[in-house]
Amino acid sequence: MAARHNFRKLTIWKEGISIVKDTYTTTKTFPKSEIYALSNQMQRCSISIPSNIAEGTSKGTDKHFTQYLETALRAAFE
Repeated sequence: MAARHNFRKLTIWKEGISIVKDTYTTTKTFPKSEIYALSNQMQRCSISIPSNIAEGTSKGTDKHFTQYLETALRAAFE
């Protein structure tokens, strides 16, 4: 089954990648004591955004794609 969307062309995915880059830039300025706590959590959440968007594009229905978009949104709120 082919992907329903090309995630690399989706503006929302591109913005998600930008969030990842900004998050890593920002967390580099955090104290070393936060490497395994706040920094790590923020990095994992930011990566989850474009990852879920990309994975959702491989799903066979708009309903499944929407579920992955909702997961990406929850990661953004986290």
